[in-house]
Amino acid sequence: MKFGTKLVHEQAIDQQTGALSIPIYQVSTYHQADIDNPPEFDYSRSGNPTRKALEEIAAKLEGGDKAFAFASGMAATSSVLSIFSAGDHIVICEDVYGGTFRISNGLFRRLGVEITFVDAGKTEEIKKAVKANTKAIFLETPSNPLLKITDLKAAIGFAKEKDLLVIVDNTFMSPYLQRPLELGADIVIHSATKFIGGHSDVVGGLVVVKGKDLAHKVYYVQNGFGAILGPQDCWLLMRGLKTLKIRMDVQQKNAEKLAQWLLEQPEVEQVFYPGLPDHPGRSVHLSQADGPGAVLSFKTRTVEQARNWMKNVKLAAVAVSLGGVETIASYPVKMSHASMPLKERERLGITDNLIRVSLGIEEFDDLTEDFGRAFRNE
Repeated sequence: MKFGTKLVHEQAIDQQTGALSIPIYQVSTYHQADIDNPPEFDYSRSGNPTRKALEEIAAKLEGGDKAFAFASGMAATSSVLSIFSAGDHIVICEDVYGGTFRISNGLFRRLGVEITFVDAGKTEEIKKAVKANTKAIFLETPSNPLLKITDLKAAIGFAKEKDLLVIVDNTFMSPYLQRPLELGADIVIHSATKFIGGHSDVVGGLVVVKGKDLAHKVYYVQNGFGAILGPQDCWLLMRGLKTLKIRMDVQQKNAEKLAQWLLEQPEVEQVFYPGLPDHPGRSVHLSQADGPGAVLSFKTRTVEQARNWMKNVKLAAVAVSLGGVETIASYPVKMSHASMPLKERERLGITDNLIRVSLGIEEFDDLTEDFGRAFRNE
């Protein structure tokens, strides 16, 4: 069965009524007819039928054994990092999402978890960072916001030799375009707020794991912390998943065309997009993913041009987040990576003339007409 068909037909049908959409079980607790034989559901923090349906489809789509739905992408990431203990060491790609950088560098360091940030685009740098107490490698490819590529197969192969867990933030690609568990990763994280939800109307996170032991650890944190996704939001994510392919096909096509268009604009200094022939790591990316995705970044020649463009653009929402049906333009230094120290941002190339764009499903000609006006400061 092809992936687009799976998105529609792998979702459960309600067994009691035959409904093609699993009902929203808006319930906190459940009657127990026999206290000596507790039912599957007893309290909705621990389990809910609507959440279970979402988690089951997420596990199938990513090729995992178990999935868990959280209240946000950061709740998902924080919960995964919470399976580690004081004294454990984690290697994290240096150009990771700003929220992940903040929680790793702040909270988890304070709790005694050692963190080393490396250029994960170079497998040798990952290898050099591993120590005796290293427990995991945390990757994000393409990275946010410069779309740097990590060779997942090489990193995972090395990790397996060292008995390390591999965690991959797969938000930019979604399971439609990239499935790291199939390459040997152990845990995949999604900010489901983005492409999985797809309509900028829900906040949620997903974690998909391989293996019963890992599933037990993640569920222990999910149930203990209680950062669960509510049933209505679970239902919205299931609805979003059904159209993931058709949305991303259009969004990706728009991104491919926009990347080429941007290269032709005199105001643009550089474009970052895995679909461009000269993008570093492009061949590696296309060997582990089914397309370049729908997110790109570009640098204008001056900071003033970037700020004017952000002020003048009309057909792109100027906002945090990405993955919606509407095009969203983000200014990383003030938005996604504002929590990253200035020196670190500058070292990584996250500068004041950098703009990130998540393409929507608009007509391409309308986008370029509007973007051109924004460049001309009209």
